[in-house]
Parts: sequence; C-alpha cells; structure tokens
Amino acid sequence: MAGSVSGALLRRQFQDLNKNGIPGISAGLRKDNLYDWEVLMVGPEDTVYEGGLFRARMRFPSDYPNMPPVLKFISPMWHPNVFPDGVVCISILHSPGEDEHGLEDAGERWLPVHTAETILLSVMAMLSSPNLDSPANVDATKQYRDDYQAYKKRVREIVRRSVEDLPE
Repeated sequence: MAGSVSGALLRRQFQDLNKNGIPGISAGLRKDNLYDWEVLMVGPEDTVYEGGLFRARMRFPSDYPNMPPVLKFISPMWHPNVFPDGVVCISILHSPGEDEHGLEDAGERWLPVHTAETILLSVMAMLSSPNLDSPANVDATKQYRDDYQAYKKRVREIVRRSVEDLPE
C-alpha cells in the first residue's frame, strides 16, 4: 500500500516537474524507476557555478513522502554543503523530527509537504548561498572562508570540466 501511494505521488511530481519545469533543471527516470531520478542542473547565474552542467541522482525511499530522498551529485562538486562523495547536506533532506545534536529545529528538517520541486529549488539556492555554519565538506568550507579566490578558482575548474565531460 505505501509503495503504491508513494509511487503515485512521485509519478505526479515527476510529471509536474517536466510539464511546468524549473529553469536550469531537468529530470528523467533511471531505468523507468519512479524512485530513482537522474537530474541535470545548470549552475545558477551570478554564482561561481554559473555555466556548469551538473549531473545528480535523487533516490526516493519506499516510504516517501514520510522520509526524504537522498540527492547526490554524480558530477564532481566542491561546495561547503556537499560531502566529498557528492551527497547533498541541507536541512530539508535530513530525517524528520528533532536533531540529536540540537543544531536544527524540527521545522527545518524533512516534512512530507516537501516535493521533488522544493528539494531541487533548495539545492539551487544552496549553490547560490552556502550555509557555512553547517558544513558537510570541511575543506571546502575552510577554503571558502580563508581564501575565497582559491575556492572560486577550484569551482571554476569544476564548472569547465562539467561541460567538457558530459556524455555525447
């Protein structure tokens, strides 16, 4: 039963996303699996990521929308809120409820009202404005704070490669 409810919800969200669209984002299903999306994001304008084409994967749990998906960049990413393995770390993708470390309010964490669209919009906002108080990549955060020009140079190299390395 839960799978059919989440499947129907994901089908509708996938159709809405592809019908209405979000500028700079496209999504497709991996192997026709509603629970496994491939996402392509264009780096937001007026950011160091501008011009980049970043591939990501969003995997939804069978109990979606009660639990959040995992969004992971497949393309290399250098960002304070992206773990070195590519997993995105933003509050709305954290399991619902109270934070065991007391760093986030329950209202900042996953809520079933979030949709694939709100997640993707939040990731675009994260690229534009990192949360330096909650780093996933300590090295990227340190470089961002201590030597922004070096950070910017590294990101611009990733942006250049993101375009060159896209499959034909």
